[in-house]
Amino acid sequence: MVKIGKIELPEFPLLLAPMEDVSDPPFRALCKEQGADVVYTEFISSEGLIRDAAKSVIKLDIYEKERPVGIQIFGANLDSMLKAVEIVEKSNPDIIDINFGCPVKKVVSKGAGAGILKDICLMEKLTSEMVKRTHLPVTVKTRLGWDHDSIRIVEVAERLQDVGIKALSIHGRTRAQMYKGDADWKPIAEVKNNPRMHIPIFGNGDVSTPERAAEMRDKYGLDGAMIGRASIGNPWFFKQIKHYFETGKQLAPISMLERIDAARRHLKMSIDWKGEVLGVLETRRHYTNYFKGIPNFKPYRTKMVTSDHSEDVFRAFDEVENVFGDYQFA
Repeated sequence: MVKIGKIELPEFPLLLAPMEDVSDPPFRALCKEQGADVVYTEFISSEGLIRDAAKSVIKLDIYEKERPVGIQIFGANLDSMLKAVEIVEKSNPDIIDINFGCPVKKVVSKGAGAGILKDICLMEKLTSEMVKRTHLPVTVKTRLGWDHDSIRIVEVAERLQDVGIKALSIHGRTRAQMYKGDADWKPIAEVKNNPRMHIPIFGNGDVSTPERAAEMRDKYGLDGAMIGRASIGNPWFFKQIKHYFETGKQLAPISMLERIDAARRHLKMSIDWKGEVLGVLETRRHYTNYFKGIPNFKPYRTKMVTSDHSEDVFRAFDEVENVFGDYQFA
């Protein structure tokens, strides 16, 4: 059993990574249904929260069916981060997660996200004060280091554990790599194998197949896997991994009818959450992945991603069911 504070999780839990414009309540709900053990919100700006910016505040929405759920925040100003913790607590998440890993320039340029990897002392100070400010378990998501020459993740992990975090997720790339090249899980295993460490260590980056998840568990000995890009358009990835763990075999391909049902439900939940206009607009990015690799599908996908009214999108789903309902995925 793996524990984040008092939260009990199964052996080698699968966590849905916080992904901007992806990990919203509808998508989290679908992933939870398909076996995600913990889900995280999109990352939320501490500065946006304390200014009551609508774009930030709406990301605090969580639902009972998602639990355990973590709300992830980012920032580099101590006062703002502490005020943000107080705001986040009112949403009653199970976990507060600190983003020390986002490599995007607009975040890093303010010293936040992976930018803080240049100042480990500030990272430690921020974390320490946030742990003291909340009764909730605090976790951290970070990267190996700023660049190849500044990888100090074993030291960073010790220092974060010493100030009270309850779990650490590590992406196996440096900030300089962004998302290029291959993730290196060896330094993450070094953290896990450090006899001083007693909190769960979760691996992230390039967990793209059930076999890779098994490798992270069996070869690298990590406590769990945080799944990001592989789940986009494929909330069944969690179920696929668990089936492989249980049987050693691949789960049968997800059927066309299952995909259509997920797309319908995704759109409906998005509309219920954000209203017709935004619900239709923000669900579009998922359709390409839901219906990837189907011959002669382009006209139907075009309808899905260009229609401004939900009834037109639902009608496109109906057409797909009529035309492609018995399509067999390889």
